[in-house]
Amino acid sequence: MNITRENIDALNAVVKVDIAKEDYSDKIEKILSDYRKTANIPGFRKGHVPMGMVKKQYGKAVLVDEVNKLLQEGLNKYLTEEKLDVLGQPLPKTQDEIDWDAGDFSFEFELGLAPEFEVELKSKKPITHYKIVAGDKMIDDQVENIQKQYGKLISQSTIEKDSEITGTFKNEEKEIENTVTLTLDKFKGAANAKKFVGAKVGDVITLKTKGLYNDDHELMHALKIQHDEAHGLDIEVTFEVTEINKRELADLDQELFNKLFADGSVTSVSELKDKIKEDAEKQFVQQGDQKLLNDITEYLVDNTKFDLPAAFLQKWMQTAGEQQLTEEQAKEEYEKSEKSLRYQLIEGKLITDNNIQVTLEDIKGQAKNMIKMQMAQFGQMNPSDKELEDIAARVLSNQDEARRISEQIISQRLLDIYKEKANIETKELTYEDFVKEVYGDNK
Repeated sequence: MNITRENIDALNAVVKVDIAKEDYSDKIEKILSDYRKTANIPGFRKGHVPMGMVKKQYGKAVLVDEVNKLLQEGLNKYLTEEKLDVLGQPLPKTQDEIDWDAGDFSFEFELGLAPEFEVELKSKKPITHYKIVAGDKMIDDQVENIQKQYGKLISQSTIEKDSEITGTFKNEEKEIENTVTLTLDKFKGAANAKKFVGAKVGDVITLKTKGLYNDDHELMHALKIQHDEAHGLDIEVTFEVTEINKRELADLDQELFNKLFADGSVTSVSELKDKIKEDAEKQFVQQGDQKLLNDITEYLVDNTKFDLPAAFLQKWMQTAGEQQLTEEQAKEEYEKSEKSLRYQLIEGKLITDNNIQVTLEDIKGQAKNMIKMQMAQFGQMNPSDKELEDIAARVLSNQDEARRISEQIISQRLLDIYKEKANIETKELTYEDFVKEVYGDNK
């Protein structure tokens, strides 16, 4: 077998694979001899079928199969030995119908080559890394939520502004019938809340869904309808009041603190607020880091310039999926995926340049940490090593889950490199201000 390569340009090449008769003839003779021993052909005893008849019946199929195996093995070995970084898969060039009686064969493949480029992490303009803090309002609201959660419900005869109201939303045409418990502060505007004040159990209140809630997601949950159906829904619904309660807030005393923190670590309101702040800001770290990761990814894709073998990739995409695409469909698919492909190449370059490696022990350790955190949420604070090992083994037996954990580790290590090497400025702001600045007021 002889393999040669012609570079068309920096991003495209053609590989020619020549297969001679001596490359496969011995293997085919052996396979056909084995067939002869087991062939069951009428008129002949097993093992005594003439070789000419075996060759006539099976020879071409065996030849095609063996040549294809040789072709794939040889091509894969060549790409590995030559250390060619190819995009997609080699594409066989169109050729005339193969003469399988010729003995010697030649095949050509088009290759799309990965570009060479450098990644510059230092942007001229600094990229913001948000340090999100819990503001006083958030902490106070959380304290009040805790007081409500552990407080007492007191039955009321009529609805007041701060009542908790249980009832059923209905609309026959849309087949809506959903029982919920709600508070009036969730409604948009004073007019809707005013309809409830003074109402009693058994009263039926008629409402318009358009503009009922500040957030359409609240409407989705209240009516138990689909996400898309809730947006812009403009119908009339009734709400029948079935229960009215007022929630008496729990006292901020040691009894409540001990319910929240059995270890006795909280003995005052200020310590409770410190705990709430600490726990909230631990969660905010992940959001700030994810925003930084997204922003640096976008910067790298926009500012790391290199060409791609676009024509080759579009041609490859026509046959790469389950369904064959037209030229136009492949072009559209390429345009949609080009940005993702560029980042994959950039990420691969960063992983290589920074010698990022993920071992099985790394993946197992990450899995055990995740499991430990999940168990802690259900009150299992000290699982044994054997428990963690057994659960981790079950999780990692799923290849998709193992791959996902590996990708998480790589993302974290890349993030550490970005924090060390990129041009980053830290900006501290409350969670509410972070949401406004990053997502806008409508988030």
